[in-house]
Amino acid sequence: MKRRLFLLSAASAGLVAVTGVTAFALTRTPLRALQPWRDAGVSRSDPRRFVIEHAVLAPNPHNRQPWIVEFTAPETMTLWCDLSRRLPETDPFDRQILIGLGCFTELAAIAATAVGYRLEVTPFPEGEPQPRLDRRPVAHLRLIGDGAVKADPLFAHIKARRSSKQPYDLARTLPEAAAGDLAALSSPLAAVTTLADPALVGRIRNLTWEAWGIEARTRRTHMESVDLMRIGRREIEANPDGISLGGPMLEGLSIIGQLSRRQLAEVGSPAFEKGEAMYRAMLAGTPAYLTVAAPDAGRIGTFAAGQTYLRANLAATSLERDRLSLNRRGIPLELRF
Repeated sequence: MKRRLFLLSAASAGLVAVTGVTAFALTRTPLRALQPWRDAGVSRSDPRRFVIEHAVLAPNPHNRQPWIVEFTAPETMTLWCDLSRRLPETDPFDRQILIGLGCFTELAAIAATAVGYRLEVTPFPEGEPQPRLDRRPVAHLRLIGDGAVKADPLFAHIKARRSSKQPYDLARTLPEAAAGDLAALSSPLAAVTTLADPALVGRIRNLTWEAWGIEARTRRTHMESVDLMRIGRREIEANPDGISLGGPMLEGLSIIGQLSRRQLAEVGSPAFEKGEAMYRAMLAGTPAYLTVAAPDAGRIGTFAAGQTYLRANLAATSLERDRLSLNRRGIPLELRF
């Protein structure tokens, strides 16, 4: 079951001279790729399908959607990693992929509560794979009916969750109440901390920009991302995974020959520099950070970090929707996957 996150740009000024620009813009939304958001929850007669319909909306690196789920019994499932969807250059030890799979199971667990179930998750039932994930299952999942279960409050925010790619307003600070609510998500398996000290935040911002530059200027890592870019509605719908470059402005640039994989791959090209400027503004525009730290340095800890990150992402979405943040763009901290 595939799904797609996409960028819908409102900055279509570059297309104003094109005849029929409004009609063009209206046809750029990849409706088929967005179908999973509309279909999530339709299968209420089968709780397994219900939870998986929501779990596939989980954040994951490069939107690779690296999950395979087998329904093994009326109330049990097995989760594997689709090994063909790993990122060997940017994620050589499958750490990020595993975090995404942890997000997947936590989203399934939250969805299970909406239909009266608890989800029992047993990670790595056949042992922890090292140094990379392999054909052994990532987790066994078992739905347990429980009349006392109440819907997790985070369930209501699943379809509103997103990974922001816009700079936040540095003049806004993270509200103390929000920081406390996010820190309360900590467990023995993973600790959640918000970092708002200006000096520390400044050092982390510099570190993230330096890291972005290393990846973008190392050809093998940069090309792994470029090869996964989907430019325009047709490509997004043909392959609703990877890094989408959608919306009327970007698709218009592609049509007139100003945006292509070849141009994006060439360090120093106008297309590369435009992307670089976008990421620099995004990474610089972060007044606070949230960290998830697992004491277990192995696969179990990484998996738990993904589960906790998912809850933090939904909690931030909840706080934004409840208007506890003063920033119209959302809780002003770094919650990007």
